[in-house]
Amino acid sequence: MLKPILLVEDNPNDLELTLIALEKSQLANEVIIVRDGAEALDYLMCRGEYANRQAGNPAVVLLDLKLPKVDGLEVLREIRTTNGLKSTPVVMLTSSKEEQDLLRSYELGVNAYVVKPVDFTEFVRAIADLGIFWAVLNEPPPGSYRYTKPRGE
Repeated sequence: MLKPILLVEDNPNDLELTLIALEKSQLANEVIIVRDGAEALDYLMCRGEYANRQAGNPAVVLLDLKLPKVDGLEVLREIRTTNGLKSTPVVMLTSSKEEQDLLRSYELGVNAYVVKPVDFTEFVRAIADLGIFWAVLNEPPPGSYRYTKPRGE
């Protein structure tokens, strides 16, 4: 069974462009869309409106840096400190070229940091390449594909 791609993006234009790019890459993976960091964490940790979602972690999390409620760096921190999520691939997909954002992302364990290209063709190519690499080519560590709720939740 193909694992979904979790797309965390609050900007409607960037969301639409990313979806077009993923579609052009012809990936068969379902794309789950969430629009803020809190919703991303709820999805990943199977809580709130996602409490009854199908078990399993996404193939990759495409994570915007600047998000409402909980920013991308905090989402990344939570992923990297939560058993069952630690090895989930996370790609920071952002318009920020700020060195401190880049450094902090890598300090927290991001797998890749991609600055959104301004040119549409470049953007489509970058997203397609990301999707194919993380959803098809990347081989995750054994047992890294499932988040399970801690006892008592």
